[in-house]
Amino acid sequence: MLWRALSEEQPGPRWAGLFAEYWPAYRKWWLRDGESARPTYLECHRALASNMPELVPLYDSLCELAGGGDMAARFLSFYNPPPYLSGCSQAIWPGTEPVLVRNYDYNPNAFDSLILNTNWNGRRVMGISDGLWGLVDGINDAGLAISLTFGGRRIVGQGFGVPLILRYILQTCTTTEEAGEVLMRIPTHMSYNVTVLDEHRNYLTAMMGPDRKTLLTRNAVATNHQEQVEWVSHARFTATVERERFLLHRLTLHRDPQDVFIDAFLKPPLYSTAFAQGFGTLYTTVYRPRLREMEVRWPGTVWPMSMHHFQDSARRVAIPGVA
Repeated sequence: MLWRALSEEQPGPRWAGLFAEYWPAYRKWWLRDGESARPTYLECHRALASNMPELVPLYDSLCELAGGGDMAARFLSFYNPPPYLSGCSQAIWPGTEPVLVRNYDYNPNAFDSLILNTNWNGRRVMGISDGLWGLVDGINDAGLAISLTFGGRRIVGQGFGVPLILRYILQTCTTTEEAGEVLMRIPTHMSYNVTVLDEHRNYLTAMMGPDRKTLLTRNAVATNHQEQVEWVSHARFTATVERERFLLHRLTLHRDPQDVFIDAFLKPPLYSTAFAQGFGTLYTTVYRPRLREMEVRWPGTVWPMSMHHFQDSARRVAIPGVA
């Protein structure tokens, strides 16, 4: 896989070029259930203005850079998108240094492979892109880190794709407490577990769903179910319970040094090569909020990133199991 790490202070020609490159594939995905299945532009804009008003000027700028088309604007709202599933494991290291580690398990053919460092609206944010402005994990200049896992429930409802919710939190929040307040009020279209960690090692995991109130927990581990397994076949296929149990043991029984804890994400049972079945581990990220740093890892490879000393770069990565 070809990965790129790109920076752009404000939305401009570089982002517009990325959109032109990715839009044909995203347009096909957005319309896979037919245009009538997706909300209108007016519905999308109203939902953004009601739930994330601070993002509206940025959203309008991105829509203009995307060419001003109706379909692109609806897609960029992330409002009521098509359903999508992922695997993923995430946990907070039990040592004194705040460290968030996560595996992202997904289809490599539906992934941006892009690290963005932006200073949009005066807030610097660095993370793994989804939909070219959403994020599946990231960190901001206040030392707030965040990541997501699929919550293991079939229900689809009215709400936003969770990558935009993560972007909103990193653009507007500085503490775990503030992030929790946002997670309680913004609707999501599917069930997700969102883990937040700040530079003072305050953390939470929010269990979100479209049909019930968000539950804020002190869980330091999240895989692909919530309080209990509801989608049994998905749980068996992804081994969500086994991965959760493994991580809980690392936190409570073994008390691994930081490097040992991180290395565990690059091996079974956390690391998956099940790409033939639709997803496997595309990468591991390590976030260090106090240092404003992240690392992207693969077996045998570490790609370090510093928020304030970020360098545009690219690398081709051989991922076990990806043809």
